[in-house]
Amino acid sequence: MIASVHAFDTGRLSTYLEQHIDGFKPLQKVTKFAGGQSNPTFLLEAHSAKYVLRRKPPGALLKSAHAVDREYRVQKALMHSDVPVAKTYHLCQDDSIIGSWFYIMEYKQGRIFWDAALPELSAKERGQFYDEMNRVLSLIHKVDIETSGLSDYGKPGNYFERQIGRWIKQYRASEIGQIHAMETLITWLPEHVPPDDGVVSLIHGDYRLDNLMFDTDRPEIIAVFDWELSTLGHPIADLAYQCMQWRIGQDWSIKGLAGLDLNQTGIPSETAYVQAYCSRMGLSDIGDWPFYMAFSFFRLAAICQGVAKRAALGNASNAEADKIGAMTAPLAKLGIDAIG
Repeated sequence: MIASVHAFDTGRLSTYLEQHIDGFKPLQKVTKFAGGQSNPTFLLEAHSAKYVLRRKPPGALLKSAHAVDREYRVQKALMHSDVPVAKTYHLCQDDSIIGSWFYIMEYKQGRIFWDAALPELSAKERGQFYDEMNRVLSLIHKVDIETSGLSDYGKPGNYFERQIGRWIKQYRASEIGQIHAMETLITWLPEHVPPDDGVVSLIHGDYRLDNLMFDTDRPEIIAVFDWELSTLGHPIADLAYQCMQWRIGQDWSIKGLAGLDLNQTGIPSETAYVQAYCSRMGLSDIGDWPFYMAFSFFRLAAICQGVAKRAALGNASNAEADKIGAMTAPLAKLGIDAIG
């Protein structure tokens, strides 16, 4: 069942895909995936195979948001790299087909986890899965951006200065009421940006557990999804973003690890996870960690505020949008806590 706000003419879509994807046979069924807060995602069941469609949401959108063309480009560029991604088939930039841009990629069968504590697994398995997340994150940051054709995938200059400016604008554009902690971060962050060390890599921008698909039997990531926020930037931004889960509680909409006895779970501590990443990347340590964590909480809070705004406008991708939007203030508070 597809809510009316996301509905489209499946017959028209089927005819279009038969003309643009080799071997595509008529559509039989279209189902919207329940997860995801940004770009609505659908399972297409055709006579030829199963496919996945990612589209921009309908209605008024924030400038530069929901860039499915960037998602398509980066996944296509990574298809022959060490980074596991789903194969892409076609990008449509004709709004007349389903009402907005979309792209088609292969359907992957595997496991996606939504709780950072991984209650489905044993303590030994949890450690293996976290090590695999760490390994794949390092692979993303080791991608040769020149040979992969991504040298123009981001803007020059200090990544954090650009990102702070961008997310302040995005936050202001979706602001519903004033949040004191966000105002504090908006003032503090620009004044504490670390000196630019010149390090630039491909970054995912939303690297977290539920954007990763694991093999059905092994602790192996078979696909990294949701590349909408990917760009060229500083790799520590990705690492800090993922490390937020160690400071978010189990009672949040996004289930984190705060308050758990990690020694009992088999999950590494935040410090141990960072050290493992540094070892893989040849780093001795990471300075300015409080800034990176505060920035990550601010950025995610701004993203959640965008979800709240879309919910208010009636074009949110997920029925849980109100709960996600309500995380804006608590996330900003964690950003303040990270500063110390």
